[in-house]
Amino acid sequence: MSETPQFPTGSVLGYPRIGPRRELKKAIEAFWAGRSTAEEVEATAAQLRRRTRNRLAELGLPTDVPAIPSAFSFYDHVLDASAVVGAIPARFADLLDEDGGLDLAGYSTVARGRGDDLPLEMTKWFDTNYHYLVPEIGPETEFRYAGTRPVAEFVEALADGVLTRPVLVGPVTYLALAKATEGAPEGFLPIDRLPDLLPVYADLLRDLAAAGATWVQLEEPALVSESIDVPVERLLAATVEAYRALATELTRPQRPAIFVAAPYGDLDAALPVLAATDVEAIGLDLVKGAVPTQAVPGLETKTLVAGVIDGHNIWRADLDAKLQILEQLEVLGAAAVTVGTSTSLFHVPHDTADEPNLDASLTTWLAFADQKVVEVVTLAEGLTEGREAIHEQLLEAADAVASRRGAPGVVRPEVRERTAALTEDAFNRGAFEGRKEAQAARLNLPPLPTTTIGSFPQTPEIRKARAAHGKGELTDEQYTDEMKAEIRRVVELQERIGLDVLVHGEPERNDMVQYFAENLDGFAVTENGWVQSYGSRCTRPSILWGDVSRPRPITVDWTTYTQSLTSKPVKGMLTGPVTILAWSFVRDDQPLRETANQVGLALRDEIADLEAAGIAIIQVDEPALRELLPLRAADHADYLDWSVRSFRLSTAGVRPDTQIHTHLCYSEFGQIMGAIDGLDADVTSIEAARSKMEIVEDIAAAGYPRAVGPGVYDIHSPRVPSVEEITDLLSGAVKAIAVDQLWVNPDCGLKTRRYEETTASLEHMLAATQAVRTTL
Repeated sequence: MSETPQFPTGSVLGYPRIGPRRELKKAIEAFWAGRSTAEEVEATAAQLRRRTRNRLAELGLPTDVPAIPSAFSFYDHVLDASAVVGAIPARFADLLDEDGGLDLAGYSTVARGRGDDLPLEMTKWFDTNYHYLVPEIGPETEFRYAGTRPVAEFVEALADGVLTRPVLVGPVTYLALAKATEGAPEGFLPIDRLPDLLPVYADLLRDLAAAGATWVQLEEPALVSESIDVPVERLLAATVEAYRALATELTRPQRPAIFVAAPYGDLDAALPVLAATDVEAIGLDLVKGAVPTQAVPGLETKTLVAGVIDGHNIWRADLDAKLQILEQLEVLGAAAVTVGTSTSLFHVPHDTADEPNLDASLTTWLAFADQKVVEVVTLAEGLTEGREAIHEQLLEAADAVASRRGAPGVVRPEVRERTAALTEDAFNRGAFEGRKEAQAARLNLPPLPTTTIGSFPQTPEIRKARAAHGKGELTDEQYTDEMKAEIRRVVELQERIGLDVLVHGEPERNDMVQYFAENLDGFAVTENGWVQSYGSRCTRPSILWGDVSRPRPITVDWTTYTQSLTSKPVKGMLTGPVTILAWSFVRDDQPLRETANQVGLALRDEIADLEAAGIAIIQVDEPALRELLPLRAADHADYLDWSVRSFRLSTAGVRPDTQIHTHLCYSEFGQIMGAIDGLDADVTSIEAARSKMEIVEDIAAAGYPRAVGPGVYDIHSPRVPSVEEITDLLSGAVKAIAVDQLWVNPDCGLKTRRYEETTASLEHMLAATQAVRTTL
């Protein structure tokens, strides 16, 4: 075996891939719309990859050792892995070339669906707000080396004089996150196919080595999680099997040296298992995970990549404290310790220097992707050259941390006193049966009442009006008139289609979290802080930096105006406390429980004002409830306690005849049915279409007593479902759940869709509902 090549003293696990101005989003969406060619998209992607390499080199990462990761994706890195190993569902077989490969159009179709062919199911990537496309693997799935993009992108960088480190989803995690295909035998797990998958990974590693790659990064976050369907013992056995094949039986120089990264949590029992393999480097998440305190057999031949810089939040690091952690790792006996990020930096925006409108003091507390790279480079210098080499940087970081701690608004006594005074009564409503009768009498809805989740398409005209208002080109009065005109159109459309419970469509909201952040004290918002959520969908997470309160009503005027336009009930629409936390960059200087209660009280005040204004239905969305569930089972109970209580704190102050709705989406909810029950919402709408109503079985098995609206069509795809398709899904739901518990709705909000497909889909939903009603 040849000598292990040098691993960089500092590196990052990944970098934002959408571009600082969302260049990739714009390019791929233009391609989907037929306004550009695949060649033009490829050119934009190549420019972005080159920009990333050049920027990381400017920030201090060397180019002659593989410090710069090659981790680009057009849509999703898990879909990329499926394309590499040829694991494309049979319904898309016609899209494959003779070698099993996908071109950009075919790749997009697998992600987005077509006609009656559903796209791959989407769900959350561990405990983040990123969504990945779930592979479908069965006993019949044929694995073959079908996609060579990782090699081509490595060669592209090498031609520019940059030795990159290709990044791939590891084989264990890929199969652990997959779902079994329809018709798979009972008890089958995709991880059972590991022996058939490993030769494909081996072929790819051989090609990378032949192209000149010295290191490859295989990401195995499944090893830190107990929230997936594969038992821990099976995962550990699979790890031994996988890296025996890839690191022992496939020797260097046939392959690059292997760096196994395990972000998002603590490797725990998996660390000694990985250390006993022949991989050359192991990455630890030392932000979410604990710092090991004892030597681990096997590490003496390996590089330990210490993920001390938080890749998942935006607060500036206390460099002195991080350096102390790095120094403590000597006890583990690793051959070398280098500096890394806890996760890929694609979870954070590009650069704080691109935020001219943020408060200058706040900006000094922050580190976006570029600043985190500098932190890694600085710590690497301190670790190799000694503390004196980075003395000034240590002092500067300490000053920033101290400044943040003592800044006005970070601690507000009146907010702390209000949360401290809460009693148990603040978290509880009356018995559901009494509420159910009161609401039925007030609302008088038909069986299988129909509604939408809240938002309607945000047209170019809406976005232009909001931008013009922000620039001062529209007065407040003119902007309000524009939004009211859109609300009237949305109400008229819903009336024409025949929906039973209406919404105002949220034209005034740029984002379901940012809108509230702009109207609550303790938050800041960014101008260019874009982060990828899924595919081409990007969000700008708000920054929750201080104690939270509501200075004035936020949604009341819009909702009461909408209600004045119709005799049908209109839902007040709020974002719940857990989702506001999950989709913001949240302060890390106090327990999440306290922050959640502060947000919960602010929303409670808003709900009280909506109810006083006569609004009979109020929806408090919590799509991120499952998202923040800790990856270790031992931590579940505490999280579910404070998250559920913060929602109940928001909603428990209403009268019995006011109906509380909530919405949950794109996660495996069977694991938290008890928590969903604990929310005590009168109606819960849940994503269900892509999974073909799988959640209905969990709801029925749990004996869930309140009303539910399992989504009957997927809004994350442009396809319009047929009446028959929706009828089949709804008929299945009726068989499992009592009719008086069922609502009919799409999977999620309609903001990202166009009116043409939205109108057709809702018309089909209403036709299907009428058809099923006639059978009751």
